[in-house]
Amino acid sequence: MNSVSPRVLLVRGMLAGLLAGLAAFIVAYVLGESKVDAAIAIEEAASAGHHHADEAAAPVSRALQATAGLGTGTLLYGVALGGIAALVFCYALGRIGRFGPRATAALVAGGLFVTVNLVPFFKYPSNPPAVGDPDTVVRRTTLFVLMIVLSVLLSSGALILGRRLAPRMGNWNASIVAGLAFVVAIALAYALLPGINEVPADFPAVLIWQFRVATLTIQAALWATFGLSFGYLAERALVPAIAPKEAVQPTS
Repeated sequence: MNSVSPRVLLVRGMLAGLLAGLAAFIVAYVLGESKVDAAIAIEEAASAGHHHADEAAAPVSRALQATAGLGTGTLLYGVALGGIAALVFCYALGRIGRFGPRATAALVAGGLFVTVNLVPFFKYPSNPPAVGDPDTVVRRTTLFVLMIVLSVLLSSGALILGRRLAPRMGNWNASIVAGLAFVVAIALAYALLPGINEVPADFPAVLIWQFRVATLTIQAALWATFGLSFGYLAERALVPAIAPKEAVQPTS
């Protein structure tokens, strides 16, 4: 492979993150915004029209939130995560097996999706507007961030454990033991951290399910796009180009 500085991969990671943010915006607009509108309609009906006055006085309209606001947020989110994932890629390349840039990028993207999104989601799933007590926002946010931090730390510990066990047990067995250790540790975290259940009894269960599926789909689209695009960009930077064959001169 070519020797390139982490800065080159960081820039390419942020570019791939920009593409991933664009993909996430498209999926969020198509799948998620209708669920948000439905939840807001339920909230407005429950508040007997008071929400209409609040929305009229709001500095940012709902239409702007669903387009420019959503697009700006997802693009910035994608760029930030792309830069972080590129740094993880720099560390992982060559340390987690004999994988090329594309395979390593796919593994990094998949691992970050599991640790940053999937594991915290199963403990504290996302909820649409009108679900949740406003007085517990700080507590719910703190618990969710804590679950993300624990997931990242425990996955890092499992990776270190697997690498240390590999010389004695082999890569396959070491990976199984490390994976089981991660699952057990996450199960303990699930059991020890308090649960949150603030869904109103009369809120449509189907809407909550659709909203949660949409949020997971958005994150899956983001990380899949990043893994594919960054793998391509990283390979272009790291794998030396094959020189074209010299044209064969015709003999007289």
